[in-house]
Amino acid sequence: MARVHDVGRYTTPPEIKDLEAEAREAFATIPIEMRRVLGNVIIQVLEFPDDETLEEMDCESPFELLGLYCGVDLTNKSSLDLAEDNDVIFLYRRPILDYWCESGDNLAEVVKHVLIHEIGHHFGFSDDDMDRIEREA
Repeated sequence: MARVHDVGRYTTPPEIKDLEAEAREAFATIPIEMRRVLGNVIIQVLEFPDDETLEEMDCESPFELLGLYCGVDLTNKSSLDLAEDNDVIFLYRRPILDYWCESGDNLAEVVKHVLIHEIGHHFGFSDDDMDRIEREA
């Protein structure tokens, strides 16, 4: 399968607003049934993960983490739970751009992959579960 490198689409590095737009477009491609279950999950694009997150995730470099789901996954939620905070999916701009440039993949596809991966965590899938699903797809 040929890779499409879309660096030419941007004359400067894509900004946070560009990745937010890519994430909105990717989110719109997710089946409506899944989007309904996502409820009030917030998608936020930041430059990098903060130091505390990097330490918690045992990252040696801020470029290791492309995205992160923060919240209580659906397998651990109860209808009796009080919703104290919304679940959040963080997408990290600089690590995503670094991966995009190194991989030669299409930026929209990279953002979509990271977003879907983090949505998988919302549904309670582990990284191993998602790797297996991707291999089998």
